[in-house]
Amino acid sequence: MKKRSKVSRVISEVFVCLLIVGLFAALPASATAADMEEEKMLVDKALTTFNRFIVDKDMGYIKAHLKDSKGILIIPSLVKGGFIFGGSGGHGVFLARDAKTGEWSEPAFYTIGAVSFGLLAGMQDSEVILQVRTERGLESLYTSSFKLGGDVSIATGPVGIGTSARGVTADMLSFAISKGAYAGLSLDGSVIGTRDKANHAYYGEAVRPVDIIVAHKVKNPQADKLRGAVAKAEKSK
Repeated sequence: MKKRSKVSRVISEVFVCLLIVGLFAALPASATAADMEEEKMLVDKALTTFNRFIVDKDMGYIKAHLKDSKGILIIPSLVKGGFIFGGSGGHGVFLARDAKTGEWSEPAFYTIGAVSFGLLAGMQDSEVILQVRTERGLESLYTSSFKLGGDVSIATGPVGIGTSARGVTADMLSFAISKGAYAGLSLDGSVIGTRDKANHAYYGEAVRPVDIIVAHKVKNPQADKLRGAVAKAEKSK
């Protein structure tokens, strides 16, 4: 009985992992006008999420440490839920801060997904911001995919007025405003991957995150409001 249970678990893990891989590989390579509108909406939602975090006193650490960031990944909706087998998934945009000029880059598009096992129940829809703190964390975003807690370290960001991350050495800090049945949000074990189709749709040509963030090969004025809001928040006290 135990052997059969173990085999069933392995089969289930493989199946769900294949679903996660589908987040990255199942979409067609071509980009359409509809895709561009979808990504514009995501950028607008990212702006709404960012503004919500900035005015939330419990999330004051993010605003106070934007200057210390290598960049921020904004995920307007990360849905996590399940029964027996759980999972989470969402899309977001990443903006990098140029250490020399202080300017914030055009957004690059990413997806995040994870699976979990156990007696889970309920549904949680969270707005999430990941603060990238180290060069290692930044460089991971130039790869096709990486695992939080594996390829890069992650810790829950400090919440509340006057909090600090003293002694925290993680490559990234996570902050979440959540709704639903779950008591908390852990991103350890989640996989983040690039969305090449989304980048193509938004900028009108095939580009990778390094082309957007480092080489500055493309620009979309629709992102100016988001970039401006981040720059303004960094300069305000």
